[in-house]
Amino acid sequence: MGLYLLPRILVLLVPVTPASDAGWYFSRAAGLVAGLGYSERDVLTAYWPPGWPLTMAVIFKLCGVSLLAVGVFNVASSLIIAWLTWDLGRKLFRSEVAGRTSLLLLALHPNSIGYMPLAWTEVYYTVLLLLGCWLLIACRSGWSLLCAGVVFGVSTLVKAQSFLVIPVIFAIGFLRQSNWIQLWRNTTHAAIVLLVAVSVVLPWSYRNYRVFGEFVFVSTNGGLTLLAGNNPSARGGYTQDDPLMTSLGWSVATQVTADKEARRRAVQWIKENPWRFIVLLPRKVFHLWALDGESEWWFQLGYQYYGQYVLWFRTLRLLNQVYYLCLLAGSGVAAWLLLGRKVVVSDTRLDWWALPYGLGVYLSALALVFCGQPRFHYPVMPFIAMGAGWLVGAVLPEFLSEGGVCRQDPKSS
Repeated sequence: MGLYLLPRILVLLVPVTPASDAGWYFSRAAGLVAGLGYSERDVLTAYWPPGWPLTMAVIFKLCGVSLLAVGVFNVASSLIIAWLTWDLGRKLFRSEVAGRTSLLLLALHPNSIGYMPLAWTEVYYTVLLLLGCWLLIACRSGWSLLCAGVVFGVSTLVKAQSFLVIPVIFAIGFLRQSNWIQLWRNTTHAAIVLLVAVSVVLPWSYRNYRVFGEFVFVSTNGGLTLLAGNNPSARGGYTQDDPLMTSLGWSVATQVTADKEARRRAVQWIKENPWRFIVLLPRKVFHLWALDGESEWWFQLGYQYYGQYVLWFRTLRLLNQVYYLCLLAGSGVAAWLLLGRKVVVSDTRLDWWALPYGLGVYLSALALVFCGQPRFHYPVMPFIAMGAGWLVGAVLPEFLSEGGVCRQDPKSS
């Protein structure tokens, strides 16, 4: 924990001016504190989900509008991430050493450290994702279902696609014990969590209805994001300079109609170019998973002395990329061992250890529809560390000492 916490505190000494989406979120939060509402250019908006700016606004109300307050909040959030990574790691893989090694591997991940002084959503959303999963897997009580619904409701206000995580979790729960009783129980519990989550989001949806005169569940950027990943210039990432995008005539005042038109154009392009859409699919997944260390980009844009230390930043990013690929490889080998039953952690073929991989599939599916960006995989890095942590901490030592296949006790946790 000391190794985890110390660099995350020290990196706060490097001030980074918010840029891109982070700058937008920071400005909206400052506007909320100033009494301007969730607005841009004096026009009420819902262009991006409000969860993170609303949370920052609470922080700013208590501590004043400052980047340091955001950084301290991120570090506090990272401590919760650390505890949840350890506890989920040992519960998913039924091994205490797997949980501890997972935490160690995450502690050493430079990109996770680099996000501490940044005003992006990633650290906050990671806490919510881990907490929601922990409540449903580790607690297993009526109150935990209600609390998980609240957490996933808040996370939906941070990233609208969070709703899809709920069926992923309950699908894995059903596959652990696939019978009609389990199916009914999981369906009922999933419905409870979804209903509570919806009840958290609906007040914001009602606000949007009052502002725009029509139903907007969370935000007005879904169509634009879809078009940014599906247009003639698309290469798998976020492409915003294509004529289909630039000719929309988007403004704060026309955001709803522009978003609808963007969705219509994207769907039409996909229908007219099905082969091109299919060719883009592996590129989208590549953009999602291939690179890591994107926090260095935001230092490059917002740290005034970046040019003096560019060699250090680039070297650290290179090391981070190698480390990230090792984590991915380790987690992948862990999946191969578990699916092939070469190492057994439960009496059933599929257990909660599948959650990290289910979340990875969920993220990849989103990228296939929209587009891939490296920062989108940030929230599942603790889960990747769990898979790699189980391999490094619990499996390899036994393989090396026994020279063959080992079987872990399913009740060891």
